Order: sequence, then structure tokens, then C-alpha cells
Amino acid sequence: ERARASGRALGLAGFETLEFSESAARRAEDRMNEEGAALLAAIPPGAMAVVLDPRGRSLTSEDFATRIQTARDSGTAALCLIIGGADGLAESLRARAQLMLAFGAATFPHQLVRVMLAEQLYRATTILSGHPYHRA
Repeated sequence: ERARASGRALGLAGFETLEFSESAARRAEDRMNEEGAALLAAIPPGAMAVVLDPRGRSLTSEDFATRIQTARDSGTAALCLIIGGADGLAESLRARAQLMLAFGAATFPHQLVRVMLAEQLYRATTILSGHPYHRA
């Protein structure tokens, strides 16, 4: 909730979490493709898509905040931060993404990544607002 309030104060529209059911397809590739199609359909026009992937770029908290600030200041309609399913991300999602972000080379449980992402979003809003929460 604090991230929502901080975000609104910085001109960020707010945060919304969408969850999708895991595909029941038998093959991992088919599951990734079905889940990818559902996620792609949920990305609004004009949105910046950021996928979390171990092969992505590792950013400092300051760099992540700068990316959010740049998206906001350029009039980006929405910022969609996408966490893949248990089998990973469909190639179609990687192709749509303007940024592939990594929290390191390791693979983490989905729920842990959500917590890590929420922390980085909150930290980014405090960095952008000059709040002393981020001290690094």
C-alpha cells in the first residue's frame, strides 16, 4: 500500500496485480506459449513491457528507478512487469519486452520474485521522491 501512495505522489498511476492460471497443456513449450498468449493479450496498447528472466539485465535499484522515471516522463501508458510461469517465458513475451530484467542468474520461486519486485518498486518510489529509505 505504501508503494501505491508513493507512486501516486510521483505521478505514477498506481499498481495492479493480475494473476493468470497455469496452462494445463502437457508439454512445457505448449504451456509457455499458452501462458504467453494470455499475458500478451493483457498488455495495454502503449505499455512498456518488462519481463523478469534470469537471462535479463541486472540493474541497481537506482538504475531501476531511473527506468521507471524515464517511462513516466516519456508518457508511457503503463509499465507491465511480467513474471513467467513455472516453465519460464514464451519467446513471444521476450520479443515484446522493452526490457528483460534479472534479479540474478539464479531461478527463484514465483512468490519470492513477487516480493522482490514489490520491494524494488517501493524502493524506486522512495529513490525518486528523495525519501531516506534507500541508503546505498
